[in-house]
Amino acid sequence: MRSASIPYATESVVEDSTVSTFVPMMFYQGNRLFLNGTEGGLNLYREQDWEVNALVRMHFIDIPSSFQNEIGGDTADYGLQYKYHWDENYYTDFELLSDPDGRFSSQLSIGGDYQYNDWRFLPKASLIWKDSDYNSYYYGLNFEDIDSGVDVKLGSAFSYHVTSNLYIVGGAYARYFDSNTRDAELISDNWQGEGYLGFGFFNDAKKPRKASIGNKPYLRIAHGWATPSNMGEIFRGNGEKDEFNNQLTSFFYGHPLTDELFGLPLDIYLTPGFVWHWHSDVQSSSQEYVMAIKAYYTFNWPVEWRFGVAEGLSYVNRITYIEQSEMDRKGYEPSKLLNYLDFSFDVNLGDVFNHKPLDGVWLGYSLHHRSAIFENASQFGRIKGGSNYNTVYVQFDF
Repeated sequence: MRSASIPYATESVVEDSTVSTFVPMMFYQGNRLFLNGTEGGLNLYREQDWEVNALVRMHFIDIPSSFQNEIGGDTADYGLQYKYHWDENYYTDFELLSDPDGRFSSQLSIGGDYQYNDWRFLPKASLIWKDSDYNSYYYGLNFEDIDSGVDVKLGSAFSYHVTSNLYIVGGAYARYFDSNTRDAELISDNWQGEGYLGFGFFNDAKKPRKASIGNKPYLRIAHGWATPSNMGEIFRGNGEKDEFNNQLTSFFYGHPLTDELFGLPLDIYLTPGFVWHWHSDVQSSSQEYVMAIKAYYTFNWPVEWRFGVAEGLSYVNRITYIEQSEMDRKGYEPSKLLNYLDFSFDVNLGDVFNHKPLDGVWLGYSLHHRSAIFENASQFGRIKGGSNYNTVYVQFDF
C-alpha cells in the first residue's frame, strides 16, 4: 500500500490531504531483466563497475482519489539509466526519462545498500530535473505554464526478513519542489511526502541457494472466448457467452524461479506473455502485453494434475469491446493498464496416455482476467471491473 501527501491546492473542494493506492509489486533479478517493485528494466551493457539499462518506472499522480478516473490514471516514465558501482555498498546513477507524450525529466542519484541482521536498508538522495512541459502538465495540470526546475528527493527503502520466504517491505521519501513549482497557483505545499508498506516473498536469506531446481521452462499457447460474466459467476458455472464472440490467442513463456515456497512443493515462475485480441464486428484487433508471477501446485489423482494462479500487470494498446462496454455501463473511463490474474487447471498428457514422450505436455483451462482492484489503485484509474476470457491451452515443458 502506497500513501502520499497531496501537493495540490484542493482544500476548497475536498478535505483529503493524503491519497493511498494499492500497488501490486514484482521483484526479480536476472542476468539481464530486472523488476524492482514500481520499476523494471533490461540491462543493455555491463562492465565490472558500471552498466547501462533501459528503464521503465511508474509515475504516480497524487491527486484526490475522487478526481482520479476523470483526470486519468497514473502513467510511466521510460528511458536510459547509467549506473556506476563505487563498491558493494555505494552507487551513483544518472537517468534520462520521458513520459509517453515526450515530457522529459532526468535524475542524478547516490544510493547505498546496507544489511544488518534481518534488516536491509536502501537510502537514496536524488536531484530531479523536469522540463517545462513536464512541470506544466503534472503540476500545472495544463492550466498553468511552469518553467523547468530541479527537485530534491531524500529517503530510503527497507526490507525485514520475518521468517522463511516472508519479508516486510517498505520505504519513505520526502521531495522538495523547485522554486517554479512551489510558486505555481495549483501547488499548496513546498514538500511532498510518500511512503509504502507491504509484504513480499523472496529467497530465504538464511539458506544457501539451491544448485538446481526441479521445474523447467515452459511455453503455453492458449485460445479463449470473452464472457460478460464476472469471476464468481464463471466459477459457479453460470458464465454467459459474449454475443459478439470476441476471442483472443495468447503465448506465455515460463521462467522457473523456485520449486518451493515456505517448504511447500510449489513451482514458481516469472511469466511474460503476448496476447492477440482478434478483430470482430465490434472491435479492431489489438495487442496485450503481460508480466506476471505464476505458482503451480501439482498432485496425483490418479494421474498428474495441477492448479495454477498468476498475478501481475497487463497492458493493452487498444481497449477491447468487452472492457469498454462494461466501463460504459458503470460510467468509468477505461484504463489500458490493469491488474492481471490467471487461474488454471491442467492435466499431464503423458500420464493420461501412458506415453513418456508426452510427460512435459499439459492440457488445461485458464481464466484470463484483467481488473482494477475495486477502485483502490490509482495506477489503474480507480475503476471497478475489467474483462474475463475462458481459455483452453497446451503447455510444453522444455
